[in-house]
Amino acid sequence: MTDLLKFITCGSVDDGKSTLIGHILYDAKLLYADQEQALLLDSRVGSRGGAIDYSLLLDGLMAEREQGITIDVAYRYFTTERRSFIVADTPGHEEYTRNMAVGASFADLAVILVDATQGVLTQTKRHTRICAMMGIRQFVFAINKFDLVGYDKGVYRAISAEIAALSASLGLKNPPVIPVSATEGDNVTVRSAKIPWYTGKTLLEHLETVEISEDGGGGGFTLPVQRVSRPNHSFRGFQGQVESGSVSVDDEITVLPSGQIARVKALLLGDRAVDCAHAGQPVTVQLDREVDVSRGSVLARKADLQAAAQFSATLLWMDDEALTIGREYWVKIGTKQVPGTVRTMNYSVDVNTGEQKKAHSLAKNEIAQCVIALNQPTVLDEFRKHKALGELILIDRVSHATSACGVIESVLESGAQEFVSDAALQRLVIPVDFGGVTKQVEITLRVL
Repeated sequence: MTDLLKFITCGSVDDGKSTLIGHILYDAKLLYADQEQALLLDSRVGSRGGAIDYSLLLDGLMAEREQGITIDVAYRYFTTERRSFIVADTPGHEEYTRNMAVGASFADLAVILVDATQGVLTQTKRHTRICAMMGIRQFVFAINKFDLVGYDKGVYRAISAEIAALSASLGLKNPPVIPVSATEGDNVTVRSAKIPWYTGKTLLEHLETVEISEDGGGGGFTLPVQRVSRPNHSFRGFQGQVESGSVSVDDEITVLPSGQIARVKALLLGDRAVDCAHAGQPVTVQLDREVDVSRGSVLARKADLQAAAQFSATLLWMDDEALTIGREYWVKIGTKQVPGTVRTMNYSVDVNTGEQKKAHSLAKNEIAQCVIALNQPTVLDEFRKHKALGELILIDRVSHATSACGVIESVLESGAQEFVSDAALQRLVIPVDFGGVTKQVEITLRVL
């Protein structure tokens, strides 16, 4: 079990996400005295007749409080006797799907809230599907507002069946389903006497004990280089976070995409020399000889990585302007940012049902599988094998806004083949005489 759990809360509007996490903070005595007093005072002017409004602990923006909803992603940090936590409380409205995706990208686990009075809704399916797409493998479903249905076991069974069908469609492995009441505290931090037929863990117990793997996948050591450190003429170190595996002094590593081999001379964790570094640790690596390494290079050992210039990816479109096939974007994979083009769109995905359908454009908050071509081979891999080198974002080259996020499904081209982008090509139509018959012929020139 790791000491830190990063999780996200998801659900439809007014499912009680902020209230649930606020109740955990309050019950676990994780508030300063002035925070608790401010909560009690603010609750007196709220909409619950003076009762404590736990959601105020999460909703930090005034605009959110005025509307009674969460707009931005609110991050909170707390620690119990058994574990430390970072939680992202995300908006439930469809308009803010991209905000939810941002929160999901950092998380190890997703808490999906389901309103006991409404069951599994379209937004429930949307958020669960996007969390799965963003690589979350651990899920827990909390059926909230159980006090409003009289703690009825029949309601629990019916909603659990809906959740089981959703989980099966996404390949989730038997996620726990916990009946809770965020406002009353039932099964949030302490077991509820009002639900004697439920014998599983409380929500906090599950979060404290669930096993989460720190390794980024792939089985080998990978470190995408973020920065080359040259404080003086005698020191040259390569800095980044170990995304998978571990590395030790004297290990032989490969620099990708060049393929050069060197041995680890020294490792620094901050300003402290160490013998080895593991997944999740930021480290400075010194090599025993001069090799060509820059930001975007990858240090690897037994990682089975490749450089490729074309791949298929599932994208969540986040821009107000629709996706344009053939337009060039900045593509950021790991620490590497290169120009690339969305060449084709294989199909779009109905985010609510999972149905695949033909499409030629993509609007905000829609999902599609596309083929992306880069203008140079880049170190990457399938997301299921190497998370850090299998996730990407598209950046608009004019506005520099993040247009899409996504994951690599399959590599279509590998090696050092050269790819020529549309921007480097010029097409001309010229008349050609074929024995007295003139025909228009199109030729393509590469602009050097």
